[in-house]
Amino acid sequence: MNDPSHVTILKEIAELLNEETELESMLQGSLEKFLEGTDFHTGWVFFIEEHGKHSLIAHENLPDILMQKDCHYMMNGGCWCVNRFKQGRLRKASNIIECKRITEALDRSKENPEGITHHATVPLQSGNERFGLLNVATPGRREFEVHELALLESVAFQIGSAIKRIQLTKKEQEVALMQERNRLARDLHDSVNQLLFSMTLTARGGAEMSEDHDVKDTFRSLQSLAQEALTEMRALIWQLRPKGMEGGLSEALNGFADMLGLKASIKIEGVLNLPSKVEETIFRIGQEAITNCKRHAGADEVFIWIKAEQDQIGMTIRDFGRGFYPDHLEKLPSVGISSMKERTRILNGDFSLKSAPEEGTQIEIILPY
Repeated sequence: MNDPSHVTILKEIAELLNEETELESMLQGSLEKFLEGTDFHTGWVFFIEEHGKHSLIAHENLPDILMQKDCHYMMNGGCWCVNRFKQGRLRKASNIIECKRITEALDRSKENPEGITHHATVPLQSGNERFGLLNVATPGRREFEVHELALLESVAFQIGSAIKRIQLTKKEQEVALMQERNRLARDLHDSVNQLLFSMTLTARGGAEMSEDHDVKDTFRSLQSLAQEALTEMRALIWQLRPKGMEGGLSEALNGFADMLGLKASIKIEGVLNLPSKVEETIFRIGQEAITNCKRHAGADEVFIWIKAEQDQIGMTIRDFGRGFYPDHLEKLPSVGISSMKERTRILNGDFSLKSAPEEGTQIEIILPY
């Protein structure tokens, strides 16, 4: 082995893992560093979710055939290492007799200039929590030595611990963000919200007390503006600290629409058993769409369809209001639509928008989970 010593390799990877970075960047950097310091040539990392879906989150020096069609052969179907992982039977670094994904790709292409047919695999875990697999291969190698597998296990342990640390940090950040939202919502409710309510009452009293028609009209306009601002403020407070989520998405979206004076017709297909992040994203996008309907569409009803499948959820929001030319968004972008697109992108989802003047607007999102 081209060995600057196992200790040196582990130390360099440990330093890389301790840097503040995104999970994907950390895994990619660790994989590259590991391959540089060993005789392993190719590597890839699978993340495997609780329900069994696997995703290719990092890879280095994959054979060209495995890179085709956006890594189609790596992303689809099953294989020995993934299946054993799902069954809970893969506990340590192991040699794979022959990689099913590679052989299937070779059967299709009849070419393998890299000469890779076998690989070693090791689970990424921290304590009792398991996250996925680290696989490595070398051209012409059908089996790896005990000391090579031991090094692979040490690296996998480091990576598993780093994944756990990143997840804990992210969870702490989410909790801190929620606490800050709640604090801001309380402050807005106790200060600005109350001031606007007082202004509404004062303006109404002024209109009733005055005998001058111009003064009455002025007070009534002020009352109308204050009431509109109060509605906007309550919507903002709702967005910061959504009420009704404990009753599910349908109740929460219905309550938000009702607060804005809209009727929401909501239909749900499938069982909604969603990760909290996906559920919140669906709710936030629904809020943005309902808000846009109130502000711009001139409609008094919004239609929402939510369909949950085994590995994805789709939501369609439709109104029959004013509509617009979608091309105009490029010249005058909408903050609300940009926000919906960004929330969808963060969860690797698909976003589409259809609209035309006097024909209303339809927004559709699909999120994997």
